[in-house]
Amino acid sequence: MLREFLIVGAGGAAGSMVRYLLSGHLLSGYTLGGFPTGTFVVNVVGSFLIGLFTGWIGDSPWLLRLLTVGFCGGFTTFSTFSADTLRLMRHGDWTPALLYIALSILLCVVCVAAGAWIGEHVKH
Repeated sequence: MLREFLIVGAGGAAGSMVRYLLSGHLLSGYTLGGFPTGTFVVNVVGSFLIGLFTGWIGDSPWLLRLLTVGFCGGFTTFSTFSADTLRLMRHGDWTPALLYIALSILLCVVCVAAGAWIGEHVKH
């Protein structure tokens, strides 16, 4: 169990650092159609990478943990959301997949707004 934590942690640290470099420095301040380019690029690239790693790695559990749970999880959790959605669709579970998409987007935006509102009112 400790080895698995360390593998995921190492991948997560690397993914977080790459995300910070890409969205926090290289693409910082750029917008695309009014939305943050850095976050958008990280989410798209992370979704591609988790698909690539899942298809490419095969049966190596430690490498999957390092690159998908660790690196992609640290780079962007949107990639995991995308992979979960694809898994549902591939199994023909279209209603749960669409509901998962809609509820994830709606509830996550609402929760960010609620958390921000609470945070602003608690600090005073």
